[in-house]
Amino acid sequence: MLLRGGVVEKTGEVLLSRVLAERVGWCADLVSAMTARLLAEHWNNADMTLLAGGVDAGERRLPSQAWMALRRLGWTAGAPQGIRVNDRIVRMAQEQAGRQLRSAIWRAELTAGVVATWPADPGKRTAEEWEQVREAIPAGRHLPSNVIKSRSRQIATFLRAYGRLPADVCELEGVQSVARMLVLAACDRQQATLERSASDPRRALLRLQLPTRPDPRSYADWTWVACPIILPPTVPADAVLHLPTLRVLGGGVRAELAFSHAVPQARRAGHAVAVGVDWGLNTLLSAGAARLHRDGRIIALGAGAQFRAAGVLAKQHRLRRHGEHLHTKTDRYQRLLDGRAPDPALPDRQAVLAEESRRLSTRRSHLNDALAWAAARWTVDQAIAARATVIYLEDLRSLEARGMGRTLNTRLSQQVRGQIADHIRHLAAEVGIAVVTVPATNTSRHCPRCLTSLRHVKAPDKPAMAGWKWAICPNPVCGWQGDRDQGAWQRIAARGLTHQAKTVTDRASQQLVIRSVTDVLEARAVITPPTTQTRRTDRSKTGPTRHRTPRPAPRRRRAPSPTRPTGRAGQRPEGPAPTDRPRLPRAAHRHQDGTTISTPTQRHQPRGAALGAGFHLHAHATPPRWEPIPDPSSDTGSPS
Repeated sequence: MLLRGGVVEKTGEVLLSRVLAERVGWCADLVSAMTARLLAEHWNNADMTLLAGGVDAGERRLPSQAWMALRRLGWTAGAPQGIRVNDRIVRMAQEQAGRQLRSAIWRAELTAGVVATWPADPGKRTAEEWEQVREAIPAGRHLPSNVIKSRSRQIATFLRAYGRLPADVCELEGVQSVARMLVLAACDRQQATLERSASDPRRALLRLQLPTRPDPRSYADWTWVACPIILPPTVPADAVLHLPTLRVLGGGVRAELAFSHAVPQARRAGHAVAVGVDWGLNTLLSAGAARLHRDGRIIALGAGAQFRAAGVLAKQHRLRRHGEHLHTKTDRYQRLLDGRAPDPALPDRQAVLAEESRRLSTRRSHLNDALAWAAARWTVDQAIAARATVIYLEDLRSLEARGMGRTLNTRLSQQVRGQIADHIRHLAAEVGIAVVTVPATNTSRHCPRCLTSLRHVKAPDKPAMAGWKWAICPNPVCGWQGDRDQGAWQRIAARGLTHQAKTVTDRASQQLVIRSVTDVLEARAVITPPTTQTRRTDRSKTGPTRHRTPRPAPRRRRAPSPTRPTGRAGQRPEGPAPTDRPRLPRAAHRHQDGTTISTPTQRHQPRGAALGAGFHLHAHATPPRWEPIPDPSSDTGSPS
């Protein structure tokens, strides 16, 4: 949400959006400076290990709040010399630093595991080397392989630059940068409050203390500012609002508001109707519903649907290529600046390119976020329409960008599947629908009805399009064929319904997952074909067309037309005939002859004109009221 202004409570001064963004920026600069110093002091493996242990020096468990945990350990941050801030400003700096240190703990464990089991060829690990690296990483058994590969590429770059492996993640990454934001969740009522309006539930009032100058020297330089907030329609009227996080973006203040409200409890098992979701490249999502009957049969509810985003993805890839071009030019300018006699105009050019690159990155981020929310909303709407209680997602660990060319690998690796999955879980939780991740092994390879290996060919309606979108079952008893993505979502839904008793909660991510597939349950994960199928093998004509009664055109009036006057004055009767003509035109008569139409061609045989029905088989002129309407049962009507 955008904060459009505020009011200074003490003086009543109205702060415009630009002035409010300036004051919030001053406060964010103070917080980010303290956060950067705190990170620089404790960005080492020993302090990360101490924070990851979860206990302090007195063997007491550390609190869940990051700022309180850092205070328990004695890690404090002070304001610069001559700057006066209250304790809540220090809390926000400690909260932000503690969150970054805690997020770096997982990367430290991942880096240590990859370095400890560094292979001879990191680009091509053997099966034994994959087992070793997964055993060395905590919870690495279920870690996506692309995460390990990306960390291996980062370590390989460090190895080429320094000729040795990094000691830990602190040496590999360096001290992280700090974002300019205010985490108001670490504060109390002495720094910020948020109250909902009693008269209008769509309005709220945010009160917070902001400095009146970039370097406040005393508490008198801090003042309370009231900022009205208009809540979006997605916030329920009975939701409990929490203090937001403020960011200065594009000359304005953005408030990331969190709220909590009661939602239905999602079930882990016991589902009868499920929606299976398959991932694709141009067809981003393919989804459909399936029903599990009491006798074990699984029936597909309809043919499913697809979420196509080829246009958005094409724009995304154009922006990516443009960004890569800008980065290349920026690096070239940097090498020229590092030379002996750089051009004085190069710094200005490099600054322009850096600003353009930043704007391009923002556009890409907004486009990805909009695409992710649209795809997630579409998926949850499919489940709501089908009255499903669970959504089965294909496991993202099996979707690796490899063996498909440099361009296609890049497109696959930069899609927003992870964001879509997170947004689906968020939206589905509001309506009590469970979201479960299932293994994606052989979902596009096997037939959804008989589990026979499919034969992939070009689509019959698009033979010139590259790829193998169409799947045909070679089993003569089955004979199923269709789009490979349609068969994939049926396999995913059937697999999830049969393995729903094996659904567990992942300890690290707190997500519902089905980790493995058993042969006994997989043999029952088949879609039962409908009992009655329409087979259109022969549509040739074998007899005369059945005669259908023609229906006259609807009348424009329910009441009879008035009597025609003798003069030119008076009400005009209905129909296309003017009142001043003694005889109706030929076009107003229903009974016409064959000369009123052009010579028939080979492709079109208008027999209606020869029978007196007009110029086309299904086009009839409306007769005037005083003309007799032909009998529908007579032979003079138009045949159908």
